[in-house]
Amino acid sequence: MSGAGSPSIPAAPPALTPGAEMPTVVTEPFTRTDFVRYAGAGGDFHPIHHDEEYATAAGMPSVFGMGMLHAGMLGVELARWVGPDNIRAFKVRFTGQVWPGDVLTFTGRVVSLVDDRAEIELEATSQGGDSILRASATVLVATALTR
Repeated sequence: MSGAGSPSIPAAPPALTPGAEMPTVVTEPFTRTDFVRYAGAGGDFHPIHHDEEYATAAGMPSVFGMGMLHAGMLGVELARWVGPDNIRAFKVRFTGQVWPGDVLTFTGRVVSLVDDRAEIELEATSQGGDSILRASATVLVATALTR
C-alpha cells in the first residue's frame, strides 16, 4: 500500500498555476492483508472485503478493497502536494473496484485559479487504465500568483 509521495509536506499555501500537476504516485500491488488492515483501522468489517467465499457467493470474482481506503490514499497524496492545512474541500466519486493484485496510479491537476483558491481534479486508475475513483479538491494557494 505504500506510495512514493513527496517526503516534505508544505505548511504555507503552495504556488500553483493552471495545469500544474501533482506528482504521480504508483502504489504497490494491493493484498487481502491490506484490506483487512484497513478494516481494522476504519471499522468496516463487511465480509465482502475479506471473506472469499462470501464475496463469490455475492457474485463478485473475489474480495475487493473498501472505497474509502483508496480515497484516503489519494487524499494523503493531495496533502503531501499542497499541505493538509491548505485543503478546503475534497470530494470523491467511486468509479471502480480494487481487487487483490491491483496497482493504482494517483494523479492530479490544477484546472483553475480564483482569488486565493485552486480547483484541482484528481483520479486513481488501475494498472489497466480503468478509473477507480475521481475526485475534486479546493485548496488555498499563494495569493501573489493570483493577482
